[in-house]
Amino acid sequence: MALVMAGAQLPFDGLMADYDLAIIGGGLNGVSLARDAAGRGLRVILLEQGDLGGAASSATPRLIHGDLSVLERRGFWRVRRALAERRTWLAIAPHLVRPMRFVIPAHSEERPPWLLRAGLYLYDSLTSRSGLPVATTLDITHHSVGNALKRPFGTAFEYSDCVVDDSRLVVLTALDAAERGAAIRTGARCVRADRTDTWRLAVVDRGHRGAITARALANATGGWTSIVAETVLRQPQPTMAAMQMSQIIVPRLFESDNVYVFQNSDGRLIFASPFEREFTLIGTVTHDFTGDPAIVAMPGTDVSYLCEAASRYFRERVAPTDVVRTVSGVNLTLARRRDGTTLFHAGRRKAPLITMFGGDVTTSRLRAERAVTRLTPFYPMSPRWTAGAALPGGDFAWGRFDTEVDLARDRWRFLSEPQAQRLVAAYGSRLPAVLGDAKTRDELGPAFGPELTGAEVRYLMTREWARFPEDILWRRSKLGLTMPAAERDALAAFMANVM
Repeated sequence: MALVMAGAQLPFDGLMADYDLAIIGGGLNGVSLARDAAGRGLRVILLEQGDLGGAASSATPRLIHGDLSVLERRGFWRVRRALAERRTWLAIAPHLVRPMRFVIPAHSEERPPWLLRAGLYLYDSLTSRSGLPVATTLDITHHSVGNALKRPFGTAFEYSDCVVDDSRLVVLTALDAAERGAAIRTGARCVRADRTDTWRLAVVDRGHRGAITARALANATGGWTSIVAETVLRQPQPTMAAMQMSQIIVPRLFESDNVYVFQNSDGRLIFASPFEREFTLIGTVTHDFTGDPAIVAMPGTDVSYLCEAASRYFRERVAPTDVVRTVSGVNLTLARRRDGTTLFHAGRRKAPLITMFGGDVTTSRLRAERAVTRLTPFYPMSPRWTAGAALPGGDFAWGRFDTEVDLARDRWRFLSEPQAQRLVAAYGSRLPAVLGDAKTRDELGPAFGPELTGAEVRYLMTREWARFPEDILWRRSKLGLTMPAAERDALAAFMANVM
């Protein structure tokens, strides 16, 4: 383990506390902190009052990208940094992060074609050795990507970026943290935290009251950050703005395997992505939010906005009645910073406090790495490591995803190709831990709908902290989109008898 940085002083004996770092909040920021810190040798505990990724972390645009809108505002360094992280995610999570071709149809009333072409050339130049195809110009009157679009659109620009399964990214990051020694506690709520030279936390863990101590504390509670700071930590925080982000899910609007990027009349970029084979995800719309972050509903005006934005381009009109599900989450921003905020505070006889909120999926690993590094003056830890270590199941090259699917079908011959694709995308090389040596589907236990089996449910409950049907149907998978009500009831009854 690395030595403490020169000149630093250890303010207290680490043996006085149960943990080196306690983290409140099991969203992407919280689990990323837990993974980074546990891998550096720190004793870590994470407390999440509900399910991992149960709020805004499961309502992201599901993109791993440099963000063209940031490039347009001349945020060159931010884009370059994000594109470097894109390359990292492809290397460490090839089952969760998939390269896609993004298509921007040229609209006569929006950005001129020459500007789009120049912007995408710059976008490609800001990354190196990505292995992804560079941007190109398409005549979509003679290309399959134009089939779903209205006829006036004749030219489009195609470039590379990635999509990600955000909620599974949260869970697998937590799993990696746990396998490196972190204690992950879901259904555990911190109700009070007292600060001296250590933190003493009062915790209600699935109905049982207890207390733990930690040398440092991280508030990573997303939309609840200011509420937790005021009522639980009783620590002053700067004024933060709450922002709601929302998307809609509609039946699949196109057959091509790409993501459309639409320029809306107000200058925003709207994405339409293939989603769970049978659907299209359209978003994102963002605006200020007031109220309880636990109760987030997408206003009808936002639904109409996204439907109209998509209908400007798609040949098939998108109406609010087509929406099968809305996805919304709330996070906080400081001075409307899109790349997230990390605050650090420590003082004489005041144990360190990290406050992390906001930011996108793309730079979450880097934010956590930098935040944990701030603790190096307080205790020894090993060097930064997360950029070179695969997430559970991700120990194969991203270009081998289809090969992994073929290998899965060879081993478990009862799997259809779509079923194998879903399972490899969820579990990667760890699929044997789910399916074992089963020779038939019947050997996997009861079936809940055409895809979910008892074996997978047991795995998710015993290894990935799933407790309720919605944990499985909406976060560890999206099978809730197609599962009939009767099958959900059967799933609930099965889960009640597992543990």
